[in-house]
Amino acid sequence: MPKPEKEAAVQEIREKLSKSQAVVLTNYRGLNVAAVTELRRKLSEAGIEFKVVKNTLTRIASREVGLEDLERYLEGPTAIAFSPGDPVVPAKIISEFAREHKEMEIKGGALQGKVIGPDDVRSLAELPSREVMLGRVAATMAAPISGLARALAGTIRNLAYAIDAVRRQKEEQGAPA
Repeated sequence: MPKPEKEAAVQEIREKLSKSQAVVLTNYRGLNVAAVTELRRKLSEAGIEFKVVKNTLTRIASREVGLEDLERYLEGPTAIAFSPGDPVVPAKIISEFAREHKEMEIKGGALQGKVIGPDDVRSLAELPSREVMLGRVAATMAAPISGLARALAGTIRNLAYAIDAVRRQKEEQGAPA
């Protein structure tokens, strides 16, 4: 590859690394074209780019963005999933795919600027998605408020019952309400 093309490739990888919330490095050796195409489709539907990269160019780009530790995972054939969005999604898709296709190996990755190992990628895959986590946080925050609303409604309801009971008692005694 001529030098300008290599520089452009390093620039592209550097931009993708810096813009990604998460990246997952894989060894795709042993997968047939149909399997890789299926993985690309699943990742693409989730807004994740899956790209086969040259290790030497990726080493240069990773150093430039402060991910020097990523170099230890750049051995053998390497493809990277770049996720600018939810960092859990690429780990989920690739881990699920690797369970179905034993040839696929998760090498490691990076999560919001920190290098993580293959076990960390698998652990990340076990987390619920961002939307689910936000829903749980909202429900947790709303629980005390809704409990307070129910308690206040109960108190007001009891006060209304007490006033109604006093009214009925006075009516039975013949006094005006």
